[in-house]
Amino acid sequence: MPDDPRTLVSTDWLAAHLKDPDLRVLDASWYLPDAGRHPRTEYDAAHIPGARFFDIDEISDARSDLPHMAPSAEKFMSRMRKMGVGDGHQIVVYDGAGLMSAARVWWLFRLMGHRDIAVLDGGFPKWQSEDRPIEDMPPVVKDRHLTVRFQNQLVRDVTQVSQASKLGSTQIVDARAAARFRGEAPEPREGLRAGHIPGARSVPFTTLLNNDKTMKSPDAARTVFQNAGVDPNKPIITTCGSGITAAVLALALERIGNDSWSLYDGSWAEWGMFPTVPVATGDA
Repeated sequence: MPDDPRTLVSTDWLAAHLKDPDLRVLDASWYLPDAGRHPRTEYDAAHIPGARFFDIDEISDARSDLPHMAPSAEKFMSRMRKMGVGDGHQIVVYDGAGLMSAARVWWLFRLMGHRDIAVLDGGFPKWQSEDRPIEDMPPVVKDRHLTVRFQNQLVRDVTQVSQASKLGSTQIVDARAAARFRGEAPEPREGLRAGHIPGARSVPFTTLLNNDKTMKSPDAARTVFQNAGVDPNKPIITTCGSGITAAVLALALERIGNDSWSLYDGSWAEWGMFPTVPVATGDA
């Protein structure tokens, strides 16, 4: 597939551009608590040369009880300035799972109005498997201003999702594993009901990836959505456990050419906690 600096680039592309003065590489690794992995420790031990560590849990809304909700524009600007990421930069973001949490940071930058950002296809595992350079030293950082133009249409809250569920006005697509969607597997976070948002369809984010954790072609991704009963050309709200893998669906939709998607930031961490919203179980 051709490289697209606004959605997805290959390891070949990154290797060719790694020394570009206006390139910024971000390690956005993040894992569920039960994974037993520590992204910052792994970053300190080895990362792509020049990469900065993007802490998804810290660069979030600290006022919310929900995990890693999108930060305010002011906080995002402040953190990016300290990381030396700003206007005029081409950003490439990757993660240690292959392609998972990097898409969340891609969405965050899009939410803040920055479009020159791409996810590294296959992530750090693919980079390492190809014996490409790594380092364990932090980069030298110079402050850089980032202009933010918040894009409200890219995010949805529980009220908007509830309305979409009741009216069937917008497709809701869930990126969690199928067993969690059906309510057959427990949620990794305590205190949440099992099941899915009524009317939602199940497209586990892993079904959009190849065996090497690269993303399937747009045509193949389109087929995945269609097989799940989703029209990939119509408006879609993506959701998951806590707003991480929902962004993988958003990235796939963007590559298909769908620009009418949005992400439910609270996702099941919010919906599954509220006793006043309905929960469905079983298949869609």
